[in-house]
Amino acid sequence: MKQRVVSGMRPTGRLHIGHYHGVLENWIAIQEQFDCFFFVADWHSLTTEYADTSGIKDSTRDMVLDWVAFGLDPQKSVIFEQSQVAQHAELNLILGMITPVSWLERNPTYKEMLDNIEQRDLSTFGFLGYPVLMAADIILYRALRVPVGHDQLPHLEITREIARRFNHLYGQVFPEPEALLTETPKLLGLDGRKMSKSYNNSIYLSETAEETAAKIKAMVTDTQRIRRADPGDPERCVAFNLHRIYVPQETLEEIVPACKSAAIGCVDCKKILSDCINERLAPCRARRVELARDASFVDDLLAEGSRRAAAVAATTMQDVRAALKV
Repeated sequence: MKQRVVSGMRPTGRLHIGHYHGVLENWIAIQEQFDCFFFVADWHSLTTEYADTSGIKDSTRDMVLDWVAFGLDPQKSVIFEQSQVAQHAELNLILGMITPVSWLERNPTYKEMLDNIEQRDLSTFGFLGYPVLMAADIILYRALRVPVGHDQLPHLEITREIARRFNHLYGQVFPEPEALLTETPKLLGLDGRKMSKSYNNSIYLSETAEETAAKIKAMVTDTQRIRRADPGDPERCVAFNLHRIYVPQETLEEIVPACKSAAIGCVDCKKILSDCINERLAPCRARRVELARDASFVDDLLAEGSRRAAAVAATTMQDVRAALKV
């Protein structure tokens, strides 16, 4: 039996290459080794986007098209929509009854977002309690592994504590999921900050080759290289962050000394980068265009995946109710 893995992604719009290298690429790899459940975390979107839900449906469609076009296989993984499996809400309610508020208040992400997001009121029950819903998402399927980066380990530990507390109170029902540690490359956006839709500095998986080339052409490079004749330093260059990922090693070995000696300018260097990015993404982008022609593709895929997920979730909830004696 393959170990079960569960992971989700909030539908916040089109995915960019940071999402691909940070999450999706790893999902695609592990679906060959594990029994994978990947879900659209649309209820999680409500924790911060509750005042305007108009974009969630379109974002869900865009995100699932990106998932499948770039390699997530609904024949190998269960791909579903969180809100279409009612047991997520039921288990969230039950776990909320036993989770101490102090556990939630010490969550580092909770504190960080409260401090940094000023344009929305996050002083809500749902935002404080989102780690409980996250725990429900994971242990509902009795997942043994959860793909996370090192910075997400505190979040997973809350899930483990909640599962442990339930088992202590009512008997052994849930395994405590272990981290499936993943390496996430540090990917900077076009302006040198973290790649983010909110910063308008992203390269999207679904954009055209021409759009990508135009963005790369305007991208920040080495801010201390003022003139074409000035020697550059790839380590100071924002664009070189993407060169490391997309440009072949033999080409990189030519670019680095050429940059340092001013034998190549930033315009030519960025042209090499945009060509490499577009070449690598072209097959998946073409597949996405083909999938999008079927207006019912995403709805049908999520309906079937949600049916399969609900069957597993229903079995878990039978055991939960038996343990609770209700």
